[in-house]
Amino acid sequence: MNQKYYASPVLVVIAGPTAVGKTDLCLKLARELHTDIISADSRQFYQEMNFGTAKPSPAELQMVKHYFINSHHITEEYSCGAFEADTLALLNELFREKSMVILTGGSGLYIQAVCEGLDDIPEALPAIRQQLITQLEQEGLPGLLKQLHELDPEYYQQVDRANPQRIIRALEVCYSSGQPYSSFRGSGARQRPFNIVKIGLTRDRAELYQRIDQRMDQMLAAGLAEEARQLYPYRAHNALQTVGYKEIFDFIEEKQDWTETVRLLKRNSRRYAKRQLTWFRRDPAFQWFHPDNWAGILAYIAQRTG
Repeated sequence: MNQKYYASPVLVVIAGPTAVGKTDLCLKLARELHTDIISADSRQFYQEMNFGTAKPSPAELQMVKHYFINSHHITEEYSCGAFEADTLALLNELFREKSMVILTGGSGLYIQAVCEGLDDIPEALPAIRQQLITQLEQEGLPGLLKQLHELDPEYYQQVDRANPQRIIRALEVCYSSGQPYSSFRGSGARQRPFNIVKIGLTRDRAELYQRIDQRMDQMLAAGLAEEARQLYPYRAHNALQTVGYKEIFDFIEEKQDWTETVRLLKRNSRRYAKRQLTWFRRDPAFQWFHPDNWAGILAYIAQRTG
């Protein structure tokens, strides 16, 4: 596909679950389109998180210019709203020279922020948030999940149920507003000064789950456990409240043995992939392809960009 210029620049979004094959496809596509890649993976921002985040390799980062990989330290709080603002500013610069740019990742909220803007969520009462945090510390996550299931079953099916920050955020809005958190989602949609082509990558479930298990084995062989030990002092940071690290933190705290830890790493990664698919499939703008369907993906981009 030769470099072309359009009346409006084009953001090509490549999304999908963990281990589906986004990195390989995006590298190939970026070379085909003569463009750069913006990562919308909220864990790949952090320089200290390497083995558990499936970042592109140093060689792959040399092949194509990437943004928002290793851009922050683990001690820095980097919000979705800040990512939205930074990415829009970056796109404004890139579109001066490029007619297309690729945005890719598995963090649905970050992709939504760039494409549509963040939702207009009402302010929550501080006392309610503190009460929920105290409950989390004293009773753990299951009780909060039960409340969310009762108050907002729609969001319960979509949220990362291993992420206490998102659970608390949803509950504090439910209790403060008296309405489901999901009722406010989609309320902040904004028009962007560029066209957006959304492509979702998917595989047969058995094939995807096998790839997830294999990737976890590779991460562990590469040194994920050692990396998690080094990051253990920072375990309270939001970036580390994620699959791949939390399970090893529990092992360090002797909550389970290593065999159980590996089982949970794989199981929770598969569950995370399922939640990612649920998130992206609720957006009808996504057109779904197997990552190996190169011709189909190129044809779809050409069709959508005229």
